[in-house]
Amino acid sequence: MVKVADTIIRHHKSDYRCFFCFSKAFESILKKEQISYESKNEFMSFYFSLFSNANNLLSPEISKELHSKLKSLNGTLDPYLEEKRKSNDLALELYDHWKDKLKRSDDPFNLSLRLAIAGNIMDYASGEEFDVEQTIKYVLQKEFAINCADLLKTEIEKAKNVLYLGDNAGEIVFDKLFIETLNHPNLTYVVRGAPVINDVTIEDAIYTGVTEITNVISNGYDAPSTILNKCSNEFLDYYNNADVIISKGQGNFEGLIDNNMNKKVFFLLMVKCEVIAEMLGVYKGDFVVCKN
Repeated sequence: MVKVADTIIRHHKSDYRCFFCFSKAFESILKKEQISYESKNEFMSFYFSLFSNANNLLSPEISKELHSKLKSLNGTLDPYLEEKRKSNDLALELYDHWKDKLKRSDDPFNLSLRLAIAGNIMDYASGEEFDVEQTIKYVLQKEFAINCADLLKTEIEKAKNVLYLGDNAGEIVFDKLFIETLNHPNLTYVVRGAPVINDVTIEDAIYTGVTEITNVISNGYDAPSTILNKCSNEFLDYYNNADVIISKGQGNFEGLIDNNMNKKVFFLLMVKCEVIAEMLGVYKGDFVVCKN
């Protein structure tokens, strides 16, 4: 078994490559936003100023500041509302099919885990298009680059309390399938404190029915990550009392990998950039289930 601590290169404060990744994503965003030319210039001035002083910020913290600035300029509280609804609807169309598959599966834990990780492709932060069904086919046959799945299953079975950190809209439907398969009596699902990119909020949890199957709370902050020193006291109580923490996606990984308070954190993600790939010692596009 390989733990992430055995392989990780700890240098993940903002990397120079993050600048180019954000540039690509926000170029696309600014093209579609109905804001003035002057507002777009104001945003770019803010963008360059932020990056020039970003040495001590994580990538998700930079993202939070940029998206907050954009919302202040366009006056929209949830710029990705339409994309999130489409993602949720797309995933919900697949829900019954995979629910039936899981009922008939010889290994529902492994299948539902792989579906949950496949759902991580539903991400607008990278500015790239995604194909959910093709990703599912791929992840069902591909070996995990780091695989702590058996340990995760064992730890969940022993745990009194499980905390599940959500990531993206749409992806939440595949989280739902995994949560239903786990059927743990004390599992709490966590959403963002307010809209940011296409990350999950309480509205997404209600819309997809996750609130009907498990307890759902907010982390109290609107970064596309879990930044512990910015999260609410309610969330921190759950975090501190959890026996196992399931962390979905790159954003949560970046927020917690150097600041997990010695908790049993399992990271489930698709590796979407070279920076994270180098940190984990894997390749971009790999799938990972690793423990802190």
